[in-house]
Amino acid sequence: MKQVKKILVPTDLSEQSRRGLCYACSLAAEAKAGLVVLHVASEFKAWELFSDDFGFLDPASRTWPIDRVLGEAGLDLNRFLEPHLQLIKDVPTLTKRVVFGSIPDQISSLAAAERADLIVMSPRRHRSMRNFLNRSITERVSRISPCPVLSVNSPSPSPQWRGRRAIPAFLGWSVPRPATPL
Repeated sequence: MKQVKKILVPTDLSEQSRRGLCYACSLAAEAKAGLVVLHVASEFKAWELFSDDFGFLDPASRTWPIDRVLGEAGLDLNRFLEPHLQLIKDVPTLTKRVVFGSIPDQISSLAAAERADLIVMSPRRHRSMRNFLNRSITERVSRISPCPVLSVNSPSPSPQWRGRRAIPAFLGWSVPRPATPL
């Protein structure tokens, strides 16, 4: 089996990506591997919203400088990592990277540049019509990635027991119901 020396964890700073970060921290601590935490800054945050009163301004003057967007994203990444400082202390080396651009392309190019042995991602469970027509980021990264991609999902909720039969009655089996108190 190949020795894991460097793990890349892309994050969108959501609660789902916390699960992937925690899992990658424990993997890196066990394997004594380096950890690279990546945040791809959103292109939408590069636009400052103006009201209709400022519609006469040149659209080029309304954009934020990329340095400011990357700086804000770096601060957001630091705030995201603060609750996990105890887990991060067990990791031999931690590198934080903030880049700007297409998310799947940036993840795969950074994995190649850092020579990552594994990418740990946390996909979103709820799929929308947009993701049906346009594949999810995890699927696109796994197609173009130079290394294996580990997808860490949150456990799906189990149906609650409501006192119904667990096995269909037409099979002739039934599950005894709990006794009702007198």
